[in-house]
Amino acid sequence: MPNTDVSGLTMLGTNTEAPKTPEEAVLERVPAGHGGTNYVVRFTAPEFTSLCPMTGQPDFAHIVIDYIPDEWLVESKSLKLFLHSFRNHGAFHEDCSIYIAKRIVDLLQPKWLRIGAYWYPRGGIPIDVFWQTGAPPEGVWLPEQGVAPYRGRG
Repeated sequence: MPNTDVSGLTMLGTNTEAPKTPEEAVLERVPAGHGGTNYVVRFTAPEFTSLCPMTGQPDFAHIVIDYIPDEWLVESKSLKLFLHSFRNHGAFHEDCSIYIAKRIVDLLQPKWLRIGAYWYPRGGIPIDVFWQTGAPPEGVWLPEQGVAPYRGRG
């Protein structure tokens, strides 16, 4: 029987205020109940928002996070609040994208993780950021991230 102990969680099931910055955001984890089984967990954030560090104007992205758990899963409410904390955070696209991925890797120590951050155009140029921890385990089905490249009105 899978371990489903969630007794240490502080946000799940409570009214939780959104963190003001990514640094103060708390990411929580729960036990992965299927040790030894390689499967992909996907989180999609199609309305991610941060601020341009130079102009203070909002930047928008569609972020897809795929990972293969080892012993832990990220608790989804804490991830949602973590991603929300970027709304008043000024950072370049690359910094936001890689920071998100590395925080999750530090928390979970997954077998594998990749992030695809598909940023909407700024100054007429979309910036997409991709990173992964290495090669995924052999034999794992990895679906495409499903985000079309930016095409404007064409």
